[in-house]
Amino acid sequence: MLHVGNRSNQQKAYLLAITAVLFWSTVPTAFKLGLRYQDNYQMVTGAAIVSTIVLGITLLAQRKIGHLRNLTRRDLLRTASLGLLNPAFYYLVLFKAYDLLPGQVAQPLNMTWPIVLVLISIPLLHQKIGWLSIISMIISFSGVIVLSLQGGTLFSEQSNFKGVLLALGTAFLWAFYWIFNMKNRLDEVVGLFLVFAFSTLYLIAGTIFRDPGFPEGPEAWTAAAYIGVFEMGFAFVLWLKALQLSSTTAKISNLVFIAPFINLIFVHLILGESIYISTIFGIILVVTGIIVQNNANKNSITNG
Repeated sequence: MLHVGNRSNQQKAYLLAITAVLFWSTVPTAFKLGLRYQDNYQMVTGAAIVSTIVLGITLLAQRKIGHLRNLTRRDLLRTASLGLLNPAFYYLVLFKAYDLLPGQVAQPLNMTWPIVLVLISIPLLHQKIGWLSIISMIISFSGVIVLSLQGGTLFSEQSNFKGVLLALGTAFLWAFYWIFNMKNRLDEVVGLFLVFAFSTLYLIAGTIFRDPGFPEGPEAWTAAAYIGVFEMGFAFVLWLKALQLSSTTAKISNLVFIAPFINLIFVHLILGESIYISTIFGIILVVTGIIVQNNANKNSITNG
């Protein structure tokens, strides 16, 4: 019976993880569509508000709202700091990158954060890297170069060059967020709710200094709501639940690399982007490098 129960949990984990990946595959298209009706600040603000509501409802549904009464001053200060970094600053930069780049390029560049994490872990966490990690960096950043030269327009259009820098910048921002969040011992959903709640407060406060600050019109709010539910909120809850149910994280972690390939279908069919062969080749290189890095991490844990 135990074996059957474990198999059932693993099947649920796969289902939840695949559902989250499918949601994440659609959001680059939602980003591009949403930015037709609003700027990056408006879209982040609207999405953050919706996501905070979704995560609050999730806390109530999971009967974890009582955890908020046990928060310490340190918990509040840490999540308040994290909320400034992500989602506020991270998504402001990310949406601007999507505004400047094709969706087929921005997403895989953003996905290089595991490789960036290895780089910044050297000075910040005093970690040593092995040959597998070095090889993974070479492979992934070769993919970055291929993606950046997509269509041969990187250096012919200043906006493309700026977009590439911003997309790569989001990888650094997410890697820093991941490192700083390592010390967060709160329940995952509670921590997510607090981070988004603080970020939403910052973004709403920022609207005092700009006009417009919120999405305007049904199209803008629809896009912001979709992003808030499926990119920032619900998808993360599904992914966290999948990690909890899976016998090992390795069984589902690599599923996330399907997202950029599914994304190509959406950006082509809905946005009308022509898919370059260099894009597919670049994504393969980026994903291959990240998988090699994941294997390097496993080997270091086993050998350690």
